[in-house]
Formats: sequence, C-alpha cells, structure tokens
Amino acid sequence: MAGMGEMQVPVRAVSAVSSDVPLEVNAVGNVEAVASVEVKSRVAGQVLRVNFGEGQDIKAGQLLFEIDGEPLRRQIAELEANIAKDEAQEKQFRANVIRDEAQLKQVRTAADRAVSLAKDGIFSKEQTEQSVATADTAQAALDADRAAVEGALAASKADHARLEGTKLQLSYTQITAPISGRAGAISIKAGNLVKDNDATLVTILQMSPIYVSFGVPEQFLPQVRQYNGERRLQVEASAADQRSEIGKLEFIDSSVDAATGTIKLKAVFPNRGRQLWPGQFVNVKARLNLEHGRIVVPSRTLQTGPQGKYVWVMNPSDHSVAMRPVDVLRLYQGPKNLEEAVVGKGLSAGEMVISEGQMRLMPGAKVRLLQSDSQLSDAAGASAAGGL
Repeated sequence: MAGMGEMQVPVRAVSAVSSDVPLEVNAVGNVEAVASVEVKSRVAGQVLRVNFGEGQDIKAGQLLFEIDGEPLRRQIAELEANIAKDEAQEKQFRANVIRDEAQLKQVRTAADRAVSLAKDGIFSKEQTEQSVATADTAQAALDADRAAVEGALAASKADHARLEGTKLQLSYTQITAPISGRAGAISIKAGNLVKDNDATLVTILQMSPIYVSFGVPEQFLPQVRQYNGERRLQVEASAADQRSEIGKLEFIDSSVDAATGTIKLKAVFPNRGRQLWPGQFVNVKARLNLEHGRIVVPSRTLQTGPQGKYVWVMNPSDHSVAMRPVDVLRLYQGPKNLEEAVVGKGLSAGEMVISEGQMRLMPGAKVRLLQSDSQLSDAAGASAAGGL
C-alpha cells in the first residue's frame, strides 16, 4: 500500500494554448437617436386633419398635419386684386407721362419762341413770362406723373412681396416630416387650434442609423485613438435579449470626464432590424485589436498569493506539480462565454495547468488526472448516441 507521501491528489487540468485573442473594451452604453425633431406649426389656425398614427414609421416629406388655410387664401385673393389695381394705375400714370411729355414739348417750344421774340421787342414782357410759366407748369405736371409711376411700381412690389409671404404662410398649413423616423405621441388632434411656433405637435426620432454612446477608462484612450486611426473600430451592442448589432466607432470626445475618469465614445449602427431603441441601455464591446499567438488559460486556473498571481503546472513525466508565477495581462470572455486569462509571462503553449483541486496541492505533490468537463460531455454524448 502506498505511503501518505505517495498519495496522488485527484485534480483536473487543462492545456495552456496559443490563440488569437481580441483586445476588447466592455462598457454599458446608452442608445441615442441620430436626429430628434420636435414638429411645430409655423402658422396659427385650426387643425383639419392628422394624416398618420402614433408610433408609425414616417418618411421625410410625408404629410403629417393639415391646418385650415382658408383665411390665408382670402388674403391671397385680396392681394392679387390689389396688384391688378396697382398695375392699372401704373398704366394710367405712364399714359399721363406720355401726354405730359408731348404737352411739355409744345409749351417749351412756345416759351422759347416767346423769349426770342421778346428780345426783338415783338412780345411783351407779360406774354413772355406767361409762356415760360406755362412751360414750367407742364414740367411740374410731368414730374408729378413720373413720381406717380414710381409710386405705383413701389406699391406693386410691396403687394407682390406680401403675396409671396402669404403664399409661403399658406404652404406652412401643410406640415410635412423633416426627417424619416418613428413618430411619438400626437399632442394635437383634428379640430384643435394651434399657435405658430408654440406646442410640439409630435416628436420624430430617427431610428436608422442610430447612435450608442458609452464611456471607457481613460487609460484605453491611446489605444482607441491608435487603432481607430488605422481603421474604424468595430463595436458590438447587445440588449437584454442578447441579440447583438454591429457598428463602427464614430466619435471620440475631446476631453476626459474628470469625475469618472472615462472618455465618451459614440458608435453608429445601421439598426435595420430596430433592435436598438432610443434611451435603451445596452452592453457594449469595442474591439480594439486582434492579438496573435497569446497564451490563454481558463481564469479558474489562477491563484493569488503574497507575490501575486500563480498557477499550478503539472510535469507530465511524473505527474508532480509546481507553483508558477504568471503575469496576467487581462481577462476576457472566450468563444464559449467562459472567462479566459491572457498570460504575458510564465507559461508556454502545451503546458498542463491545474484547473480544479488546487486547494489540496503543495509543491512537488503527485496528482491523478480526472476527466475534464469536455471529456465528460463527450462521453455522455457518445453514450447517448450508442443508446439510440
């Protein structure tokens, strides 16, 4: 019978492997709409129709609300009548200008003749002054008619400007969607009166694409900037139902939050399936890089001692174990959703590391390997297949 010093401690062990390991940053993010628009009326009036439903998907340019435009149409008709009157007056004043120009030419010629005859003593002073006064009066009448033409033109321009402004106001009675997105609650129903630029009629949130903002510790900032400069970083966001959406890093904030020691990042996601919802909290995983040839072991193999982290390594020739200090770079979620440790120093690929039973070990102890979890699963599967 073997002595107590030769007793073998039952353990389970795994092999340290060399693997490509993603360098990732995990955080909790908040979903934000890329654009949010509060739709308001630009004119006052009564709401005639609401042409969409709450929670409906809206296309840019889609007609949402119709405001009663009859008062504006009446103003347009009145302005059009004023413009017609202005044009008629302009024509009349232009005709007066033509008449006055002919009269002025005639009386100016008569005045010039009178002045010439007065020099020869043929016309009296009174006759000459009367001819000159008549010419001056004709000139004044011509100037007045020309001013009237300018006044009619100015009035016509003013009425045209008011007409265009009123037509613009009339166009505002057809309230359309400025962006594509999802409509929220409708605050105004048909029949209600609205004021210009007053209450929000409905809010539209752009759903696709969509933002997710999240913060990462400031020590990651150099790596984030480096790798994002080489290519836009891939970001994965998953909600409570574990369905994930893949996006790209879009924005790095210009300053670190002094209160939390984090830097704000923002990623954009296509969100075609509407998995992400504004205001929702999601788990974010930002992949900075893919590191090749890293030594990886399950995190459960790690032990903590006075000198830091260590593992128990088995010598395959005699099944003895030894303590091995290791430099753990970080932990990450492996392919099977198991927590893995990335070892920088202390282990080589292929070495057997104790994963269960470490509490009963001491340096130089002999161990007996039990079946690993994967072996047990394979055996159970083979047994079940044989029983079919």
